Amino acid sequence: MTARKVARTSGVVLAAAALAILNGMPGSAQPASTDSAPAFEAAHPGLVSAMQRDLGLDAAEARTLMVKQDAATATEDSLRTSLGSSFAGAWFDISTAKLTVAVTDAADAAEVKSAGAEATVVARSAAQLDAKVAQLDAVEKSAPASVTGWYADSRTNSVVVTALPGKTAEATAFAGSDVRVVEADAPTTFANIKGGDAYNIGSSRCSAGLSVNGGFVTAGHCRVLTGGGALTRNGTALGTWGGASFPGNDYAWVRTNSSWTPQGLVGSVRVTGTTAAATGAAVCKSGSTTGWTCGTVGAKNQTVRYAEGAVSGLTATSVLCQAGDSGGGFITSAGQGQGVVSGGNTATCYFNPVGEILSAYGLTIVRG
Repeated sequence: MTARKVARTSGVVLAAAALAILNGMPGSAQPASTDSAPAFEAAHPGLVSAMQRDLGLDAAEARTLMVKQDAATATEDSLRTSLGSSFAGAWFDISTAKLTVAVTDAADAAEVKSAGAEATVVARSAAQLDAKVAQLDAVEKSAPASVTGWYADSRTNSVVVTALPGKTAEATAFAGSDVRVVEADAPTTFANIKGGDAYNIGSSRCSAGLSVNGGFVTAGHCRVLTGGGALTRNGTALGTWGGASFPGNDYAWVRTNSSWTPQGLVGSVRVTGTTAAATGAAVCKSGSTTGWTCGTVGAKNQTVRYAEGAVSGLTATSVLCQAGDSGGGFITSAGQGQGVVSGGNTATCYFNPVGEILSAYGLTIVRG
């Protein structure tokens, strides 16, 4: 695969719902999965270009991966239910298009294989790993500043605690010996105090995420850290805040006024649903600073300790994000909306899953 490169900043690149709201691009009657490879590339040039640059995939490979990822996600959801307490996580490998499902009971491996996935037997279930994460969440306020977060890692069947370089001993002392400690740069949110061309909160800039009935969802820190100034786009009033939560969570929604009509698009990609992609699956985001960038899904249910406070329940990705991308929408090539950009560091970009946002405010996603 090709090395990831920084996308060129463009003042005319709009993020997610912002592009759909402002341009009013109509959705096609055909779902993306039925397009031929040339048609898929023609319909989504920005997305395909980003997948080629960041993941090393051409249009045909991107379309094939899209179909296989959707099937893997459905298989994971089914096995998560049927395996019950034996389920210990799952991950998708985009290089082989294979789904691996971990179980704690060797007798369940046959069920996994019959579903078309690869099986691996591990010691701790997903519920046990999540319980350790919850235990750390409960004492987050007592964690040293050098501890930057924690998450359950299905691939290694462990809970990982991230710490600043040279501070692993402090992390172990805080979290205990039953975790794996790795070094990581400090995470930051991606709001930008400069004026920009996505949507503005006073003099600050963020990116719109996914369209919902009556507006769009975005990052909570875009409201909280900016003081919640007037919402505008190119100097024109955009709407009002419908709600915001940060820290703890990192989500918000904007209730647009009658001048704007939310459309079910992220860039030119039609939103078809909100099914969460599997760990390891390819995912892309559209942000007002870096435009389209792509990568893979990492650990889910991650707690991230920003300078402004901890946020739990985030999903990590290898996608490139920068200042001003906050709130931008994550989506799969099949059109499944994933969430909104929260923050990250040079190696990781986190998003707040969209399902949580919809539930919190009683919103409905707009489909293309």
